[in-house]
Amino acid sequence: MSSSSASNGGRPELRPPAAHAEGISRSFGTTKALQDVSLSVHGGECHALVGRNGAGKSTLVGVLTGLLKPDSGSVLLDGEPAPGLGDRAAWQERVACVYQRSMVVPSLSVGENIFLNRSEHTLIRWRELRGQARRLLLDWGFDLDVDQPAAELSVEERQIVEIARALAIGARFLILDEPTAALESKAVERLFERVRRVKASGVAILYISHHLEEIYEICDRTTVLRDGKRIVTAAVTELDHERLVAAMVGSELARAAEDQPAPAREVDGRPRLVVQGLTVRTPLGSAEDVSFDVRAGECVGLFGLRGSGTAAIADAVAGLLKPSAGKIVLDGTGIGYVPEDRHARGFVATLGVDENLTLSILGRLSRFGVVSMVRRRQEAEALKDRLQIVASGGEQPLAELSGGNQQKVVVGRALASRPGLLVVVSPTVGVDVASKEALLGVVDRAREEGAAVLLVSDDLDELRICTRVLVVHRGSVVKELQDAPWDRHELIAAAEGLESAA
Repeated sequence: MSSSSASNGGRPELRPPAAHAEGISRSFGTTKALQDVSLSVHGGECHALVGRNGAGKSTLVGVLTGLLKPDSGSVLLDGEPAPGLGDRAAWQERVACVYQRSMVVPSLSVGENIFLNRSEHTLIRWRELRGQARRLLLDWGFDLDVDQPAAELSVEERQIVEIARALAIGARFLILDEPTAALESKAVERLFERVRRVKASGVAILYISHHLEEIYEICDRTTVLRDGKRIVTAAVTELDHERLVAAMVGSELARAAEDQPAPAREVDGRPRLVVQGLTVRTPLGSAEDVSFDVRAGECVGLFGLRGSGTAAIADAVAGLLKPSAGKIVLDGTGIGYVPEDRHARGFVATLGVDENLTLSILGRLSRFGVVSMVRRRQEAEALKDRLQIVASGGEQPLAELSGGNQQKVVVGRALASRPGLLVVVSPTVGVDVASKEALLGVVDRAREEGAAVLLVSDDLDELRICTRVLVVHRGSVVKELQDAPWDRHELIAAAEGLESAA
């Protein structure tokens, strides 16, 4: 799809750009994160930046906020060349970013967070600071106690503090990065009211979101990135749902999906997992009244965007989160779990390969509380052969392995107990192509051998081993697909909450 010139969609002429990126390119090693990307965000405009994971959005934000230096291209702020990377204060006076993960300091009060690092005096005038904070909050219609510790604030209230901090600095360019990911519907509506108020004051807003229905509600124009390139920029009134999804996915990717054969179905009808009315809440995504089952020989995909609640469902099924309502029924054959973040939750970096592979089966390898080194080595060697793990020896610390081999060890440990149910979350994230194919093949073989598999992912390519896919949007299952190959446009539209998915 060729790039489209920007249009104001019948609105009054746009103000001059508060931020303009021209011909930005940035590489990390051999990976071209951005390739000749240009973008303008005007005063009084809410401009959407959308694209699949890995499209280049985060890299572009890094350039626009002065955290990354482009390999080529330039950035203008209010028509002037952007400050050098070392001049953080100058960047912060012009650009403010509210990230998905809160950047407030929990030990400080609301007022202290708003004016963090902004005092012009050696001695802080606390009464004056609190008064200024109150006036700022009242002027923008924010209802917060300036003396309240930030640690006591809700997710929505912390977001208010970060927006207020940006306004206190006087920044005329505000970046909102996935601002609704952890908000409930009423809080989303209140956020939109604040965005409209800030936009009306002439502030330029770059709005990044995976929820495309929000783009049509709050944004004026949209820029789509794919594989580090700008695909299209257009007014939202000129970019319908089908065209927007097509720009994000690309016709070649869609054709590749159509050529994929459907996985063989060997389902014996016995549910290994039954989830009924599951409700679970976390700061980064919740689920509400979710019901489904997974049978032996079946791979059920849970497809949803970050913050949709898929990860919370997986953690609840694995016993890592306590549901606030609902029921999870297992058939007693055991669970193998592969977490998304292998570094934080998947392995012990200082232990050797063999120890990591067999951590879940120490009882089977022990007699009178003593682990048999011979049996452990035998079990580990069998798993290393099965997953094609490359290591210099069983005692090699996992920290020394490549990312692909580390992930293979995590999957191997999950399979070591011969579970009846295998729960895997983004099993191929951060691995090379060869490791990705090997890992998906191992998971698929476990299904063929009779395991029930729950595959949680926002990677469309991982879903090709699924026999059935459930799409999750804002904590609810909104669509079920049973006939592979999967229609990628249909999947993304449902995950984004677009009306065409209904």
